[in-house]
Amino acid sequence: MAFSEKIVQRKALEDFCIEAMRKAGMNKEQARITAEVLVTNDTLGVTTHGSKQLRLLLNSMKNGGLNPKAQPQIISEGPGWAIIDGNYTMPMVTCCQAMQTAISKAKNTGISYVGVKNSSHFAAAGYYANLAAKENMIGLAMCNVDPCMAIPGAKSEVIGTNPIGYAVPAGKEKPVFLDIATSVTAISKVYAAKVLGKKIPENWLIDAEGNMTTDPSKYPGEGAILPMAGHKGYGIAVLIEVLSGVLTGAGFTKGVKRWLTEFKEPVNQGHAFLAINIGAMMPIQQFKDRMDAMIQEIRSAPKAKGADRIYLPGEMEWEKQQASGEKITLPGDSVERLVGMAEDWGLDITKIFKE
Repeated sequence: MAFSEKIVQRKALEDFCIEAMRKAGMNKEQARITAEVLVTNDTLGVTTHGSKQLRLLLNSMKNGGLNPKAQPQIISEGPGWAIIDGNYTMPMVTCCQAMQTAISKAKNTGISYVGVKNSSHFAAAGYYANLAAKENMIGLAMCNVDPCMAIPGAKSEVIGTNPIGYAVPAGKEKPVFLDIATSVTAISKVYAAKVLGKKIPENWLIDAEGNMTTDPSKYPGEGAILPMAGHKGYGIAVLIEVLSGVLTGAGFTKGVKRWLTEFKEPVNQGHAFLAINIGAMMPIQQFKDRMDAMIQEIRSAPKAKGADRIYLPGEMEWEKQQASGEKITLPGDSVERLVGMAEDWGLDITKIFKE
């Protein structure tokens, strides 16, 4: 059965998600934080990492991959750094605490790093980076994931499509922010082409022998996705693996399990968060004025033929959020997941599907 897109009210969607998490055994505050993260991603148009993910996370919780009663815990720290054991708490809760810890420490030290181990899928990195931007800091957030990407010279998956996000505050302009995986394309696009029986561009995937292929039909059983910009994306993915996995004590490369399929055991992903205190180095208003000037210069660059305008990183997402207001348009695949979650936990889905 194909599901069509639906328009939902933000508050109704958040309440629905909270209700599901409470049924799964989470406390009210942890459920509220998680819903805030996921639904905010929906408002930005990043529905692949929004409320759609909650059903899978709760399946993991039901089967032992996450612990609804756990709390993240700082296990070691210094003035400008900390390591947090997520204890397989819902990852959004752990990651919000981690970035808030980085922000707090950066107020005293100028720059801080907080790493997380014993965690799982944290949705979109950009949300956590923007927590720092709201505090007049530059934020970076990143995560290692299970090996699903090939590297130059290899014919199979070696490392994850490790995502990274940053956010930089501005003055009259909205924060500049970017949230990307280090692969040439999103894995979800490969899956979509497979379901639809379509071919893909030849630089997206290699087959079981390491040759470029336009046929996604055997993925993920065979082959691997490729890094963005070849060795450049590979090099960035390795740095993220170090900061999120090696340095934190989390799993790395083959030590990270696939959260989408291995629900019955912890996946041992790691995360890393950095905060840079602008005010420690330059008056904040001066920095914001300089950011506005940079943004305006970039935006006013001569346009290529056929281009209507030039966007800064994150600008499209901010505009989607502003245009939608309190209403969110969910695509059919998100609707399908929410309907399934309602069935899983005995919830009334009609509460949210009202314009």
